[in-house]
Amino acid sequence: MTTKLKALSVHLLTATGAVFAMLAMLAAVDGKYDLMFLWLVVAFFVDGIDGPLARHYDVKTNAPEFDGVLLDLIIDYLTYVFIPAFALFHSGRMDGLSGWLMLIIVTFASAMYFADTRMKTKDNSFSGFPGCWNMLVLVIFALNIPWYISLVLVTFVAITMFVPLKFVHPVRTERWRMMTLPMALVWTFFAGWAAWMNFEIESWTAWGLVVTSVYLLFAGIAQQIMYDGRDI
Repeated sequence: MTTKLKALSVHLLTATGAVFAMLAMLAAVDGKYDLMFLWLVVAFFVDGIDGPLARHYDVKTNAPEFDGVLLDLIIDYLTYVFIPAFALFHSGRMDGLSGWLMLIIVTFASAMYFADTRMKTKDNSFSGFPGCWNMLVLVIFALNIPWYISLVLVTFVAITMFVPLKFVHPVRTERWRMMTLPMALVWTFFAGWAAWMNFEIESWTAWGLVVTSVYLLFAGIAQQIMYDGRDI
């Protein structure tokens, strides 16, 4: 296989995320949220490996006909934002006025964030919460968090999208990567297990999700405090 074909194959791998997004959406419409999250976990895994492959095969040089960054952003908006927000509303966990507020906050704020040219820091972390609503919504489902606490969480996290706080990228942020990458993989395992069990989980799964989520949420902020924000 030529280098060009390998680079093109990376774009094709990224594009499978759109297929997983459609499968997740169909499951959500049918109220099969366990299946929906399983597809989103698969999409999350693909999103984690296509970036390193794209850089390894230098897709910008070897397959420039397709914009991998744009393709990735389109799929990320579907799998990270649109479908999780729909599921939170459609499931009844956040409906009525709180649900409408959540839909407006999540979709509008995320659209603006994804288009923000300042979203990446010098050390390849994110400036502001990176719109990973799929992770937050899965935790809401798994821990059965009440709607009023969910609304507070959604509002607070949306605000952090536009403040100069760092959030680590599990693959690209070099500092603490030996800890962050395994944490992301462990989170993926717990998330997949919770969905597989239709969110009827035992305490070890719940605690696993909480611990890994807290680390991924606050690791970048901890780095910012410890290293005086030199990387922003």
